[in-house]
Amino acid sequence: QVQLRTSGGGSVRSGGSLRLSCVASGDFVQIYTMAYYRSYAGNQRELVASISHVGDTNYGDSVKDRVTISLDSARDTAYLQMNNLTPDDTAVYYCNAKIGVMTNTIPMSREFWGQGTQVTVSE
Repeated sequence: QVQLRTSGGGSVRSGGSLRLSCVASGDFVQIYTMAYYRSYAGNQRELVASISHVGDTNYGDSVKDRVTISLDSARDTAYLQMNNLTPDDTAVYYCNAKIGVMTNTIPMSREFWGQGTQVTVSE
């Protein structure tokens, strides 16, 4: 069983910063990618940032100049550093990972989601 535990959400003023952390735990072979998504008022989740196990990154257009995703493979942890936050960044942020899990002696990529963490940015 693989679990993703997200932490670091909270409330900040506009222009502030937050760092989210997502730790993968459980029985798995390898993390292939980790990502953060966000959802506004229960709407469809949009990509904030993703990173592969070799360091390739991808950012959503609305955040690409303000956020940095990093992966600490030794700790199975992905970090999302968010700077210059605005009220438009207020959302529930979710961790996502594609992880290799042994299935009948064969490693297969499976997708996992962590619990959401609320980020609230006030004026």
